[in-house]
Amino acid sequence: MILTQYGDATNFTVHSDDAPNVYITGNPSQTAAVTRNLEREMAQLHWLNPYTGQDQQGIMVAQADQTEMKTLHMVTADAARTPTFTPFADPDWFFFATGGAACATQAACASIPARTSQSFAWNHGDIQDEIASTWAGYVGPGIKNLGEDNNVWTDHTDHRPTLLTMLGLKDDYQTDGRAVTQIADENALPVSLRVHHPSLEKLSDSYKQLMASFGLFSMYTLTASTHALASNSSGDQTYTDTETAISSLTDQRNALASEIRAGINSAEFDGVKLSENQIKDWTQAADALIAQAHDLAASS
Repeated sequence: MILTQYGDATNFTVHSDDAPNVYITGNPSQTAAVTRNLEREMAQLHWLNPYTGQDQQGIMVAQADQTEMKTLHMVTADAARTPTFTPFADPDWFFFATGGAACATQAACASIPARTSQSFAWNHGDIQDEIASTWAGYVGPGIKNLGEDNNVWTDHTDHRPTLLTMLGLKDDYQTDGRAVTQIADENALPVSLRVHHPSLEKLSDSYKQLMASFGLFSMYTLTASTHALASNSSGDQTYTDTETAISSLTDQRNALASEIRAGINSAEFDGVKLSENQIKDWTQAADALIAQAHDLAASS
């Protein structure tokens, strides 16, 4: 699609997905001209939609370079696994590498696949609620009989600390998630989680929105990143300024989250009773960083 639409023969590979991680051959930096050019082309990508028969504009709804991927927890200790950048597509699209060949026709490179056990669309990888959201079920002693509850925002990192807290067990390392105390009978929780219980739950909620890949902080910075990667201002100043802001906010987020994580883990597993003032200070600091990320997205 890139070669056909733009005549750009940049050599790159992708991880097949509806959020196809892009690896440019030679591993150029995120500020390299070849990287920035390909990001701009991805931002403007349009193609014949075989469902509608119309030319669909804006197929890629968001983009993250390595700065934003760090914010989204997409960067591992293995630098060779870090993509050059990642575009996130409209959820109806799933991408494969074409091996460098141009498309004879648009229809030749976009089709509706037969429904088989190997069909991948609408099941993972992207940022939309219909793909990123799922459910978790908890049942057992000490768990409230809530039925279906859509009011508690949680993610996968919370399952382990929730189970360990309810069972009175602990790991030998800090967990990134937090116990979902909203689903538990209060008298089934350790005493350290019953003290200042409402404030602790507010802190936990703010912590999730600050740290989770689909939390408010991440989604706001992704919005800013998307505009930055598509931009083409003089001297690429819009991109540079936005990336600097995202990097600074992420560093502040990580430092604050480290403190909150240590505090929550000590309360859940070591019986430490956190002070009301400390809980509220952390909550206010988390909410303030989320507000700054919101303002950055709004101004982009």
